[in-house]
Amino acid sequence: MIDILVPDEQEGTQAVVRAWLKQVGDAVRENDPLVELETDKVTQEVPAPAAGVLAEILLDTDAEAVPGALLGRIDASRSPAKAGAQDAKREAPAGAPGPRPSPGHSEHETRLSPSVRRALQQHGIDPSRIAGSGRGGRITREDVERALAETGPAGADIAHDRMRLKIAENMVRAVAEAPHVTAVFEADFSAIATHKAAMAEKRAKLSYTAYIVKAAADAMAAAPAINGRWEDDRIAIPPTIDIGVGTALDEKGLVVPVVRDAGSLSLETIGERLEDLTRRARDGKLTGGDVSGGSFTISNHGVSGSLLAAPIILHQGQAAILGVGKLEKRVVVREVDGADAMVIRPMAYVTLTIDHRVVDGHQTNAWLTRFVEIIEGWPGPRP
Repeated sequence: MIDILVPDEQEGTQAVVRAWLKQVGDAVRENDPLVELETDKVTQEVPAPAAGVLAEILLDTDAEAVPGALLGRIDASRSPAKAGAQDAKREAPAGAPGPRPSPGHSEHETRLSPSVRRALQQHGIDPSRIAGSGRGGRITREDVERALAETGPAGADIAHDRMRLKIAENMVRAVAEAPHVTAVFEADFSAIATHKAAMAEKRAKLSYTAYIVKAAADAMAAAPAINGRWEDDRIAIPPTIDIGVGTALDEKGLVVPVVRDAGSLSLETIGERLEDLTRRARDGKLTGGDVSGGSFTISNHGVSGSLLAAPIILHQGQAAILGVGKLEKRVVVREVDGADAMVIRPMAYVTLTIDHRVVDGHQTNAWLTRFVEIIEGWPGPRP
C-alpha cells in the first residue's frame, strides 16, 4: 500500500478536502490528479504517488487536511490496466458498445470531479462551453466559478465560498492580534519612468511592481526588523527577503504569490518571476509553495485607482506591509537652479503599515525614507 499524503507546503492556512477526483476501486496512474485541496489562497491537486488502484479514502470531502495528513492509500500491487479492464467488464456485457457522450456534452464530462459536476448542475452550465484549466484540460471549480461570474445575473447574491470565508477569518484574526500603525510618504517616480522606458526600448518589459519589489528588498538594510515577525519569545528575522505581492482575482478575492529571496535577485529576474506568478495566479494554477513563506507584503492599490489605502491589514503575522497608491502626474515644488519651481512629476503615496509590537515609528520612517530614496534615485538619466 502506498500512502497519499497532504503536501507540506501550507504555511499557516487551513486546508480542506474539496473533492476526490477518483473513487475507491478506480485505476490510477502515477501523477494522475487524485484529490483537490483548498485553502484561503489556492486550490491544488494532489497527484497519485504511484500507479495502481485507489484502495482507501481516509479524508473525504470537507475534512480538514493538515500538512502530512493521510488522505488515502493506493494498492500498487494491482495493475491499472487490469483494473480498468475488469471495471469495464463488470459495467458492460461482452460485445456491448462503449458509452458515448450525450449530445451537446463535452467528451471529458465523465472526468469531472463530484464538486464540479454538482456546481454545473446547480447553475445549469454546459461543460462543453468551459475551457478547462486543470491538468489535461480538466474542468476545475475555479473554471466553473469564473464562468458563473461572467454570466451570472446582475444583483444576484453571491454565496460565500471557502476562499472568501478563510480570507475573512484571517483578516479578523490579524486585526485582533497585531496593533496596526501606518506612516505615509510620497514618492517621485520620474527616475523609474525614465529607466522603464529605456528598458522597453531594449525589449525588456518591466512593470512598476518589479521596481517596487526591488526597492523594498534593498530598503530592508535600513531597518531589518521590517522583514521580521513577532514570536512569543523573540522577534524572528529570516535570512532571506521573501516578498509577497497581492494579486486581485476579480470577485474571488486575492492571492499573494511570493518572490523568493528578492534581495539577491536582479531587477530583470524579479520582473520575470512576477510575470510568471501573476499569469499563473489568474489562471488558477498557483501551488501552495507559490503563496507560502512570505516575510513582507506589497499591496499595490494604485492599479485599481486608489490614491491611498491605510491601514492595510498585515499578512499572516508579518511585521509590515507596503501600500502603493495610484501613480499620477501632480504639481510639486522642486528646487531648480537654486530657486523654487512648480514642476509636474509622476507621484504616488506610499504607506507602511506595521505591527507596533515588532517595530516603532523610528524604524518605520527610516525604512520608508530609504525606500523613497531608492525610488527617486534610480540610476539613469532623470528629467
